[in-house]
Amino acid sequence: MDPKWLAWAKQLQAIAQNGLTYSQSTFDTERYKSVREISAEILGEAAGLPSAQFMELYEREEGYATPKVDVRGVVFHPETGTILLVKERMDGRWTIPGGWADPGESPAENVVREVREESGFETRAVRLLAVYDRSKHPHYPLFPFHVYKMFFLCEVVAGEAAPNEEISEIAFFPADALPELSVGRVTSTQIARMFEHRLHPDWPTDFD
Repeated sequence: MDPKWLAWAKQLQAIAQNGLTYSQSTFDTERYKSVREISAEILGEAAGLPSAQFMELYEREEGYATPKVDVRGVVFHPETGTILLVKERMDGRWTIPGGWADPGESPAENVVREVREESGFETRAVRLLAVYDRSKHPHYPLFPFHVYKMFFLCEVVAGEAAPNEEISEIAFFPADALPELSVGRVTSTQIARMFEHRLHPDWPTDFD
């Protein structure tokens, strides 16, 4: 789903980051820095923003370039079958609770922590439902790095809904009455697929 210019910019950034990580030549280092600058200029031109903003993001990245990992906790109400969503204060829209995976935790540990932090519910990760490449789905706004999104089925074991500095509301919704979604984080098609997985627990994990 990524436009060609974004896919090219991501590829150039990855090439530049890998080159800067392993290059031992001063001349090659300068070339890779130029490649990184070209990638930032592409993004800046397309987004109507200063390329320096993207350079700041790029300069924070070190080591071999790999996809970032986003985890999402899919929680269904045990009686109504509705899905847990949280309302982000940042954009005023709703999403499946989750966020970036942190080093030092397994994917399951990450998603349990994210659900607890964003909703107040203590959960247990039960099953990996899907691993999606963000670039192949209609997420918006676009993102300058490659992202894998992991959706885990989670069961509530304790706790209660608790809004916080990031989340203003927490509620369960049926499949046919979803609120306005934060599509940078989750899409209606992805949520619909999670409902289908609930009805077919024998299905294998989805992947792109």
